[in-house]
Amino acid sequence: MSEFYRKTTDETLETLGVTKKGLNDSDVTQRREKYGYNELAEGKKKSTVQVFFEQFKDFLVIILIVAALVSAFLGEIESTIVILVVVILNAILGTVQHVKAEQSLNSLKALSSPTAKVLRNGQKIEIPSKEVVVGDILFFDAGDFIPADGRVIENASLQVNESSLTGESLAVTKELDPIQDSEVPLGDQKNMVFSGSFVTYGRATVVVTSIGMETEIGKIANLLDNAQEKKTPLQVTLDHFGKRLAVIIIIIAVLIFGLDIFRGRAIGDSFMFAVSLAVAAIPEALSSIVTIVLAFGTQKMAKENAIMRKLHAVESLGSISVICSDKTGTLTMNKMTVQQVYVDNRAIPHDKLNLETPLEKKFLLMALLCNDSITMDSKEIGDPTEVALTNLGEEYQLDELVVRDEYPRLGEIPFDSDRKLMSTVHKIGDRNLMITKGAPDVLLNRLAKIETANGIANITENDMKKITDTNSEFSKQGLRLLAFAYKEVAEGQVIHVEDEKDLIFVGLTAMIDPPRPESAEAVKNCISAGIKPVMITGDHKITAAAIAKQIGILQRDSEAVEGVEIEKLTDEQLKEKVKDISVYARVSPEHKIRIVKAWQDKGNIVAMTGDGVNDAPALKQADIGIAMGITGTEVAKDSASMVLTDDNFSTIVKAVGNGRSIYANINNSIRFLLSGNTGAILTVLYASLLALPVPFEPVHLLFINLLTDSLPAIAIGLEPHNKNIMKEKPRDINTPLLNKSFLSKVGIGGLLIGISTIAAFMIGLQAGHEEAMTMAFATLCLSRLFHGFNTRAKGSIFKVGVFTNKYLWFAVIAGIILLHLVLLIPGLQGIFEVAPLTGGELGAIYGLSLMPLVVMQLYKILFVK
Repeated sequence: MSEFYRKTTDETLETLGVTKKGLNDSDVTQRREKYGYNELAEGKKKSTVQVFFEQFKDFLVIILIVAALVSAFLGEIESTIVILVVVILNAILGTVQHVKAEQSLNSLKALSSPTAKVLRNGQKIEIPSKEVVVGDILFFDAGDFIPADGRVIENASLQVNESSLTGESLAVTKELDPIQDSEVPLGDQKNMVFSGSFVTYGRATVVVTSIGMETEIGKIANLLDNAQEKKTPLQVTLDHFGKRLAVIIIIIAVLIFGLDIFRGRAIGDSFMFAVSLAVAAIPEALSSIVTIVLAFGTQKMAKENAIMRKLHAVESLGSISVICSDKTGTLTMNKMTVQQVYVDNRAIPHDKLNLETPLEKKFLLMALLCNDSITMDSKEIGDPTEVALTNLGEEYQLDELVVRDEYPRLGEIPFDSDRKLMSTVHKIGDRNLMITKGAPDVLLNRLAKIETANGIANITENDMKKITDTNSEFSKQGLRLLAFAYKEVAEGQVIHVEDEKDLIFVGLTAMIDPPRPESAEAVKNCISAGIKPVMITGDHKITAAAIAKQIGILQRDSEAVEGVEIEKLTDEQLKEKVKDISVYARVSPEHKIRIVKAWQDKGNIVAMTGDGVNDAPALKQADIGIAMGITGTEVAKDSASMVLTDDNFSTIVKAVGNGRSIYANINNSIRFLLSGNTGAILTVLYASLLALPVPFEPVHLLFINLLTDSLPAIAIGLEPHNKNIMKEKPRDINTPLLNKSFLSKVGIGGLLIGISTIAAFMIGLQAGHEEAMTMAFATLCLSRLFHGFNTRAKGSIFKVGVFTNKYLWFAVIAGIILLHLVLLIPGLQGIFEVAPLTGGELGAIYGLSLMPLVVMQLYKILFVK
């Protein structure tokens, strides 16, 4: 339990050896040497040896090991050695992939790691949270993640969610006074904040008392051995498939073995038939290849500004049918600029203010004082709307920090999205003034008076009409409005939300956040992909509609509604109406959840973007929650499946395209592997049922499955993005990967490969059993390699480009070289049990191997559009 909760602020600072001025570089260096970095252990990571041995847990691999042991018992030592070597090689590849995946995950974590606002060398700066040290002075606002334990030394209505520690979902209000009780539960330490929690309301200044494993959550983390890693739905599907396949293989192998014994075949030969069938059917590299393709895909998406926090989201991306997007910063530039100022009953362009006029100067001072943003060294910190006001001040050589030093803040009521207001108290002249800014439609209801060049007077209906008409006119132009008002308060008065009434109106600011240049094209691509884009914003309905029309989301004014209209609808009514609404304005967090759920109830897969604390519930509700990486709070990012590092709507559309491509590529890779295995199974079954000699040695099939199949399967998984995929409808999330269409394609491909291989085997039998096995082995290997071109895409290779997938060409050429090394080098001929072949036999092999490729490409050219 922390020792600081019973201390006063001064005692805390003295104990830590710091002042409210913050640490300097020398202090930071010394404390880092003493306390280390602010990094929490993530549980004990598996050693490389553990990962290696876990590769042998797969049921299909166990079948191969059993086959190897039985082969050894029967004297087939060479087969035993080769099977074990190949299984071990696969385990090594799996281990290497696991290590690479860990490195990839760490790099993604680094990209999305939280930051902290800290006082260093007397200046407020942002640093990575891991660089926070004991004694640092941190500043927190609503939505901020708390990276360390600390003592509150300045407080402005701070409320913190500590559910990660206490399990209590209600926010805890923090205080400055020390608690005197000797034993205080963690959740009742009202003057302390704890790592892993987050600010839901207000602001505070905190001095860091513990970091890393010394924090309360660090102590909990130290008790954990390891987190259970969840498998993606696709991995679960493949695991179930593998287990069912294993059972089927065992049953068929036992039947084949029994049938051959019944026919009088020797036990050894019968067993080799059964082993050959098992090896032919088992896609040893399937799971590894899917993991590799997903890893490469997520890395590619990360480079294109979309970080996938949850792997299953990659599979869901291709099924998205609705994207509910915030407007500000996602569809627009998130660079608010003041265009007009309304003061003294007239609109004034932003560059035409006259600071010699007292009311215009008062208005500008109010805009800088009731404001938390700062600009420092060309870096803008704060809400974009507030930054626009500080930039307006800079146009007139008014530095916000100088103005705030001259008129220090004596009290405040922080902004929150429900109230849509912010108030601060300052001593200006000999009066204490409470300055209030906020949404005009909220603030106008709280006015009692108006100040003009003629002085202060009671506000009239005519005054209100002028203000509302101006507000409406600006809004129609896509401008965002902020209203400013004030009133005098008593000396030392602590203000509350109830005081935000009977205000004196001063003026309005009208700002614009222009659409991103690429937004219109992204919306167009979205619609052509069968995805409905929906704008959900807290802005005024008219403002939202103006931007939505510019970028193509809104076609008719009737498609735009406000939150109050949603409140009048039941869930069933909203479900029926939701398809006809494209823009939602003035919405609350509850509205967002209802909108998302209404679309989901209609069978849609919904993506939802957000950046604030109030967006987190809707991000959780959505199938794909998408957080803003630049402006997003840590709460939003933690709730999301995907984080955008550029806060750009076009990145979402691009990510959907990549998600569709990744899933299609995985589908094609699996189809490639299973088609080849089906061809091998059909060949073994044909030989067994016709009482012919065994067509393959197990080593032949293992060579194909693990050496000449793996590279093409990975290469197919890396097929370049096909732009046409965004012209298709979203994939039905409920359609299983191994559906009827998929299995029929596997069957047709396998049948063609099987016919070629059986033909080669029958030709080879005329020369002898060894020659027949060698020809069957070579034909199966080559036809599977060439079949990779068939599984690249739905259409023919001439439509997608013969040479666009350079990885597949490399894999096929490498496979051909490996095969010919085995066929032509005497030393390898013995190891892989192949016989020397004549030129005519090699010609027959190539002719038969190309047959599946030629047949399927002709079919695609003639019948597939």
